[in-house]
Amino acid sequence: MSAEDLKVDSLYDIKGKVAVVTGGGSGIGAMIASAFVQNGAKVYIASRKEKQLKEVADALNKIGPGSCHYFTADVSSKAGCDALASKIKEKENKIHILVNNSGATWGAPFDNVPEKEGWDRVMNLNVKGIFYLTSALTPLLEKDATNVDPASVINISSIASLVAVTEESALSASGHGLWSYHTSKAAVNHLTAQLAVTLAGKKIHVNAILPGVFPSKMTAFGLSKKDVDVAAGQPLGRLGTSQDMAGLALFLASRASAHITGACIPIDGGATVARVKAAM
Repeated sequence: MSAEDLKVDSLYDIKGKVAVVTGGGSGIGAMIASAFVQNGAKVYIASRKEKQLKEVADALNKIGPGSCHYFTADVSSKAGCDALASKIKEKENKIHILVNNSGATWGAPFDNVPEKEGWDRVMNLNVKGIFYLTSALTPLLEKDATNVDPASVINISSIASLVAVTEESALSASGHGLWSYHTSKAAVNHLTAQLAVTLAGKKIHVNAILPGVFPSKMTAFGLSKKDVDVAAGQPLGRLGTSQDMAGLALFLASRASAHITGACIPIDGGATVARVKAAM
C-alpha cells in the first residue's frame, strides 16, 4: 500500500461519478446535491416541483465543477419510480450513487389522522418509494462496481426513527403527533439493513443517514415558532448545516466508506443520546 492510497483526495474522491438525488430541489437533498456537484460529480435531482429543481440546477451549474440536471418525478408509487428510472437509463448506462431523500410528513391529533394524507402518502413516499427506485436502478448501480469501489445507496431517515415521543415536539403543532412519519423512518432503517444484505453480492453498499434538525421545508414550521428556540435545545447549541450533511454524504458516497453497509448513522449534534441519558 502506498501513502497515496490514504490521502483525502483519494479516499473521498467522487469526481466523474454519476449520482441521483431524489427530493433534490430543497433542504437536505439540495445540500447533498451541492456537495456532489462541488466535488466534480454529475448529479440528477428529481422531485415533483420543476421550478425548485430548475433553480437548484441552475445555481449548482454556475458553481461547478460538476454538473446538475433534473427530472420531474413522483416516487410515491412503483409506476413513478419506474418512470424516473427509465428517464435516467435514457441518459446513463451507469450510476454510482443513489440518494433516496424524498419524504413527507403529516401532523394530526391522535384521534383525527386522515388515512390518505396522514398514512398512505407518507408511507408510500418515505418507504415504498425507496424500495422501488432502488430496485429499478440496481442494474445501473451494479455495473462495474467492485468490493473496493462499490456503488452507494444512501437512504435519508431521521432520528425520529429512534424516538417514540411523537406528540408536542418542537417541530409539530400543539396537540399534534407525527405518528406516520416516525413509523416510516423506523421502517427506512430496517429496509436499509435488508437492502444492504440483498445488494452486497452485487457490490452495492446501502446505508442510512439519520438527520436531527436541519433547516428544510419539513422543519420550517417548527423553526418559525416564536416561543421555541430549537437551536438552544440542541446539545451542541446549534442546528445542522449544509457542511455537516455534506461531510457525511461524501463519506458514504466515496471509497472512504466502502467497507460499511447496513449502517444507520445519526447526525444530530448529540440530541438522540442526550434524550437516552435523560430517560435513564
